[in-house]
Amino acid sequence: MTIHRHQHTHITIHDFDTHKHYGWDHSFQPIAEVDSGQTITYQITEASGGQFTKNSTIENVKKIDFDKVNPVAGPIYVKGAEPGDTLEVEMIHFQQLDWGWTAIIPGFGLLADHFSESALKIYDLTKGHKTEFLPGIDLFVNPFPGTVGVALPEKGHFNVVPPRKNGGNMDVRHLTRGAKLYLPVWVEGALFSIGDTHAAQGDGEVCGTAIEASMETTVRLILHKGKQISEPRYEIPGIPTPDADSKGYFVTTGQGTDLVEASKKAISYMIEHLVDTYRMTDEEAYMLCSVAVDLRISEIVNMPHVLVSAFLPNAIFY
Repeated sequence: MTIHRHQHTHITIHDFDTHKHYGWDHSFQPIAEVDSGQTITYQITEASGGQFTKNSTIENVKKIDFDKVNPVAGPIYVKGAEPGDTLEVEMIHFQQLDWGWTAIIPGFGLLADHFSESALKIYDLTKGHKTEFLPGIDLFVNPFPGTVGVALPEKGHFNVVPPRKNGGNMDVRHLTRGAKLYLPVWVEGALFSIGDTHAAQGDGEVCGTAIEASMETTVRLILHKGKQISEPRYEIPGIPTPDADSKGYFVTTGQGTDLVEASKKAISYMIEHLVDTYRMTDEEAYMLCSVAVDLRISEIVNMPHVLVSAFLPNAIFY
């Protein structure tokens, strides 16, 4: 295995609208070529693709055009990349956060059968490490890209919504500054793209949206020749959630013979807890679960029975 590193050049992708695409297709033409080791800074637009503003209302949610959702910037051609290699994506920096949004979109989300009405929460992200969800509830801002990946080897266009073997809409909240994501290279040049930046999210993103936010994003691409993996891997530089861990958790559980059904139970019980304890609406509780509550598999070995836990950090309350 050899690693190619050339860190003398920095590229900035200024105009997101002219460098964006939707979904994955290895016939897309690259917007730039880079050497291994180069850094790239993107000006990324939030997941609505500009359909929402800081003044948006529920009416904007009702009118959302799904064909314009989750655009990504790219693709970037990495010189020397070939099938069988691995592309390392180092998360360098996230900045210029201004505002963000979380929405309940009818027909979308873990509890779509129970939430049929639109809802929208707008956040002020200009105050640093925290943002207010409701009075007495502050969320920790930990930016990361929700969608990041390379082109697939199969011909045709593939929807951007699901995670795939190429990365895609992974929504891994731990890909914050300092993390390293490893992607299998499937086509010549890798054809790397990134977007869907989030200011905060819980593991699971259960209502379907995180704190969606535009931001300047800088990554470094490093090519590992002859290092073959089948699906993405990542490493993080320290404790995953030090802020959230600081004051413990309240946890609900859900059991069943299906991971999705068990997850639905755990989140439903957490919504009950939030509504009863903090006097918020069902919709507010559901959105809070999406941006702050972590789903974890607690038990999967006694098949077909499973147990899922939902972790609510006490540190967000004051």
